Amino acid sequence: MSVFMMLQVEGAPSRLAEVMSDEGRFFASADGGTIAVFDEWESEEGCHTFFNASPEIPQLMQEAGVTSEPRIAFRRPLDTPDQF
Repeated sequence: MSVFMMLQVEGAPSRLAEVMSDEGRFFASADGGTIAVFDEWESEEGCHTFFNASPEIPQLMQEAGVTSEPRIAFRRPLDTPDQF
């Protein structure tokens, strides 16, 4: 079963849009100071392996104006009757 990853950082959403690829789904807070990324992975371990094997990610985050350490959380989908 896949997992959903949510990554949150402080930074400038406008800069992020200039730098990042079309992987995942990017959101900005109402005040424009927090960026959230949502993405689906086969496993939590697969996500960690990807990030640990990608030395360009810290540079991309810096170029995107990120000013905090990433906060990463994983969620699994729930099977509820209101799914569509």
